[in-house]
Amino acid sequence: MTFDKLKDIIVDQLGVDEDAVTTSANIQDDLGADSLDVVDLITTIEDEFDLTIPDEAVEEIKTVGDIVNYIEKNTEAEEA
Repeated sequence: MTFDKLKDIIVDQLGVDEDAVTTSANIQDDLGADSLDVVDLITTIEDEFDLTIPDEAVEEIKTVGDIVNYIEKNTEAEEA
């Protein structure tokens, strides 16, 4: 569910083909996001999933899978 929601956000914001968005896709190299796209994407993800992603974590996020893992790990922690 997290991946599907994230996939929709990425397709909408980056204008990439749905098939290009996989958990192993690198956000910048494979999906063509520049640094401004990444900032916009992170902001949308924070709003959509009701969480805050600190700059240190953003620097560690390279792939779509990294974002999914971060969201799932941090939304579970908030619900607990």
